[in-house]
Amino acid sequence: MGETGRRAAVLGAPIAHSLSPVLHRAAYAAMGLDDWSYAAIECREEDLAGFLDGLGPEWAGLSLTMPLKRVALGLVDEVSDLAVKVGGVNTVVLRDGRRLGDNTDVHGIVTALTEAGVEVPGPGGAPPLVLGGGATAASALAALAALGAKEAVLAVRSPERAADAARVGERFGLAVRVTTLDRVAGRLSAGLVVSTLPGRAADAFAGPVAASGAALFDVVYAPWPTALAVAVEKAGGTVVGGFEMLLHQAVRQVALMTGREDVPVAAMRAAGEAELARRAA
Repeated sequence: MGETGRRAAVLGAPIAHSLSPVLHRAAYAAMGLDDWSYAAIECREEDLAGFLDGLGPEWAGLSLTMPLKRVALGLVDEVSDLAVKVGGVNTVVLRDGRRLGDNTDVHGIVTALTEAGVEVPGPGGAPPLVLGGGATAASALAALAALGAKEAVLAVRSPERAADAARVGERFGLAVRVTTLDRVAGRLSAGLVVSTLPGRAADAFAGPVAASGAALFDVVYAPWPTALAVAVEKAGGTVVGGFEMLLHQAVRQVALMTGREDVPVAAMRAAGEAELARRAA
């Protein structure tokens, strides 16, 4: 199928805040895909099946955000092993009348940490600590396993709500210990802290994380920097922000949807950073 008039979009609810259109459109422009378009479309869980059924041959792919990742597992014709193990599809490639489900969130985290030079502590070192127990925490555990971690600590408000994320880590060979956020706030020991907590929910951990000397990966990308990121940076620690994850998962999505590997990371980064600066002004 040719490249003329191809369509793609990000679906979710809410979706107006999404940075994905800026990133994907920047890629298309730099790749010379002038007839490709990328939209943001509000879509709830109960509407996804009907939306997929109504797609024509001009559609190349979809990016899925919350709350669609889990329900999409049962709505695609083929799904990658990674997406099955993580428990969520964030990418649907539409090819030859078939829906191919994949997950690029793990790739985004792995690439973000690798490019920043962050190493996962080996045996004998303090295991990585993940704050929060939702879908992003599950992807983080999968990424930590891919980077060589053998164990991890998952800190959540209610341990029973972390069961799904812990199981994901175990599917990737991680020994996952679940604890509560209040237990780790006072005394924290980790070589790497991954915060998947939304908004200002991680502010209380700024002091303990900074004092621990741990590297930080904070999935928040706006507003940025977070109090947690500022504290760690002031203490001389390595900080990786959520924009890096968002960027690299989008880079992988563009490659999957276009079938090309010459994805312009620099152009996508520049466009995303410019848009975030505009929103913050």
